[in-house]
Amino acid sequence: MTAKTTPVAMPTERTVQGYLPRDLPPLGALLAFGLQHVLTMFPATVLVAILTGFDVGVTLFASGLATIVALVGSGMRIPLYYGSSFSYIAAVSAVVGAEWGGVQVAQGGIIATAVVSILAGLLIRWVGKESLDKVLPPIVTGSVAIVIGISLAKAALDMAAAHWGIAFFTLVATILFSAYLRGRGVIAMLPVLLGAIAGYILSALLGVVEYEAVRQAAWVRAPAFSLPVFKWPAILAIAPIAVATIPESTAHLYQISLYVDQLAEELGRKPLNIKNLIGLNLILDGIGDGINGLLGGCAGTNYGENNSLMAITRNYSCPVLVVAGLISMLLGFGGKLAAVVETLPVAVTGGLAIFLFGVIGLQGVALIQSEKVNLFDPRQLAIGAVILVVGIGGSAFPGGNLPLLGGLPAIATSAVLGILLNAIFILIPPRENKNTGE
Repeated sequence: MTAKTTPVAMPTERTVQGYLPRDLPPLGALLAFGLQHVLTMFPATVLVAILTGFDVGVTLFASGLATIVALVGSGMRIPLYYGSSFSYIAAVSAVVGAEWGGVQVAQGGIIATAVVSILAGLLIRWVGKESLDKVLPPIVTGSVAIVIGISLAKAALDMAAAHWGIAFFTLVATILFSAYLRGRGVIAMLPVLLGAIAGYILSALLGVVEYEAVRQAAWVRAPAFSLPVFKWPAILAIAPIAVATIPESTAHLYQISLYVDQLAEELGRKPLNIKNLIGLNLILDGIGDGINGLLGGCAGTNYGENNSLMAITRNYSCPVLVVAGLISMLLGFGGKLAAVVETLPVAVTGGLAIFLFGVIGLQGVALIQSEKVNLFDPRQLAIGAVILVVGIGGSAFPGGNLPLLGGLPAIATSAVLGILLNAIFILIPPRENKNTGE
């Protein structure tokens, strides 16, 4: 007679959740994920249009079209969303407000930035990524990413100040959804959308949401597309700002590549190394600005906020971003639809922004860590320190411009200073101290 044995339950393998760039989620999830991306990019993209005097409908349409063109142009390999860039606000506003200027003249300057980005991308494809890494090492790109995230902190708190209670509730709800829904299927990838809905419901209960604009809006509206006008003063004022967006775009690509490869490893799939596509990425950046300049949309860049969303949700699906681009294009024509989205209270956006902008900064930290930057090296410390203080401190001045030479954009200036310092250390390397006995 044999003894009876009790079967031992084997532990189930943890399911890794997430989507790589070419993965296609189910239709319902695809639409929800796309809407979440739109909610993430919408406040900043619309705000830039309002501040610079550009048509909101055109800006939304051009943003969506630029995103789709870039995704298709990358072969659905680079998961980035293109929205309006804050870096251009001061220069574009000055051109729009000048006697000789206007929106169409500013469009000519935006097309000039497209040429700069495309030429930079072609140059990088010619000289190779290794050469680029010497000019833009991780300490530069990582520090620029930190600057971008932290310099937006004041903007996030300004929005939250519209109603601190609603903003704090939205922030906490989003964080809880992000942390405690992890591993629970599709819903785990919607923390920002769920947080926005929770904040919206509370706002409605408190009577903060205004619906009059929805009632007055037409069902369909035609965006005010316009053709560019080229004038040298506008070109010279706007085109150099691409110096800021090139390291910014590089940092974003390196960040997203890091997170995509981490997910690929967990899924047992090959790393994609999309960071090697930096030349193509800058060319696509330029094409995106070309679309904006031709149609009458604001100068753009790929969005750190949407990168943060992808890092939080582990959803890097390019088809999802295509859907987001299509929704943005529809918002350009849909008066009622755009008006409904615009009823999202500023305080709700502020609560979301506190989380998203902070994640942008921390992605810069992750990039520096992943590349094993030696922060005991005085050269690395000098580069990072200058970028952080000039970029973050300079962003506190009006318009984010340093009070030098008539106003220099802080983020662009910090990036240039970091690049120049790095170049000095390459051209004139400090003598190594071989005396290790001390």
